[in-house]
Amino acid sequence: MLSQLRPAIVSTIFFTLLLGVGYPLAITGIARLAMPARAEGSLIRGAAGEVVGSSLIAQAFVQARYLHPRPSAAGKGYEANNSGGSNYGPLNSHLAKRIKADAEALRASTGRSLVPADAVTTSASGLDPDISPAYALMQAPRIAAARGADPARVKAFIANRIEPPFLGFIGQPRVNVLTTNLALDGAFARVHPPAS
Repeated sequence: MLSQLRPAIVSTIFFTLLLGVGYPLAITGIARLAMPARAEGSLIRGAAGEVVGSSLIAQAFVQARYLHPRPSAAGKGYEANNSGGSNYGPLNSHLAKRIKADAEALRASTGRSLVPADAVTTSASGLDPDISPAYALMQAPRIAAARGADPARVKAFIANRIEPPFLGFIGQPRVNVLTTNLALDGAFARVHPPAS
């Protein structure tokens, strides 16, 4: 019986080491050589070198001087360890009520009758780092007012941050919220809102 168990035990140990340790280490090493930033999680660092976030994961920005991301249903909102949508179907009354309230609030604050869909709907993960150009540009007047900047200049600045679809045809044009907010801080650092 031992002669029959020995090959099974040796094979299990060998393949565990090969596929459970060796293969992941090799792929990680190749990824770090080929694309180090992506292999490390596409981390974004601040001026002092501290990690301020990832370009792949949304964060809650609520201050008026920043672009706001899509709404999130990940945990209590933007919890990377609790990623997921609300699982409400499109006909769910709670979802319809929330979307209607959010859309009415945006219409009241912006004076615009049309609201981009991503301004009031969550993504499947609740952590989508990008928003549509329409939603980003809709926020320009609020950002300009909070920073005491020229609205046309802020709008042009955001328009220059629009990323095209991957390879020109995969996906939609988008604006990364975190990288744009950091760029806004850099471009409008010396502009302060008027005293109230």
